[in-house]
Parts: sequence; structure tokens; C-alpha cells
Amino acid sequence: MEKPNAIGWFDIYVEDMDRAVRFYEHVLGQKLEQIVDPTGETQMMSFSANMEAYGASGALVKSKHSRPGVGGTMVYFSVEDCSVQESRIIAANGKIVRSKFSIGEFGWLTLCVDTEGNMFGLNSMN
Repeated sequence: MEKPNAIGWFDIYVEDMDRAVRFYEHVLGQKLEQIVDPTGETQMMSFSANMEAYGASGALVKSKHSRPGVGGTMVYFSVEDCSVQESRIIAANGKIVRSKFSIGEFGWLTLCVDTEGNMFGLNSMN
């Protein structure tokens, strides 16, 4: 078996699930889907996933076991042109930490903060 990529899944912790879902659906232009936690301990909304495609998927998670905030895990969403999603951040009540900038051969990044206080990135090749 081939060695898998380092990240197989991610969780973004939230305080207010409805607010966080509205933010990410608005910014990324995609619907999130509910995941049923068999333990009943967490509320989860999943980003779209194609397990055959490159990259990892994940979910927004509301849990008594962890909290959101800057300085924790950093997630980078792959998008076609990060300036498109960046233009939606303020209207969705988020913040832009660093507007679209070049990372050389690896494309472009925008650094943002969501409505829950989590920092995240948008990454594109354009």
C-alpha cells in the first residue's frame, strides 16, 4: 500500500454551528451536509468530499471537548482563484488577515478569520 498524505481529515471547531455554516457556505459557495455522530456528543457539518480525489475533506464540529480559536490547526481550502472567495469574507462577517499574496511556484494564498475566531487559508494556482 502506498503511504497516504499526512492529512486524511480535518475538524474546524465552532461555538455557533448555524453561524459557522452560513459563513463557510457563503464564502466557499458550497452546501455543507450533516454528519451523524454515533456517540451523540458532537454536532458536525461536512464539507463536500470525493474520497477518490487528491486532498482531504473535513467538517465543522461543535464539541464540549475542544474550542475554536486562532493559533490552533491551520486549514487551507483549495479554490480556483482565492480572490473570488476573499471578496466574500467581509460580507459573511469574517476578517481578512492578509489579502491574496504569492507563494511562488505553489500559487497564491489569502489568510482569513471565520465567524468563530478560527484562522484559515484560501489557496489557488491563479
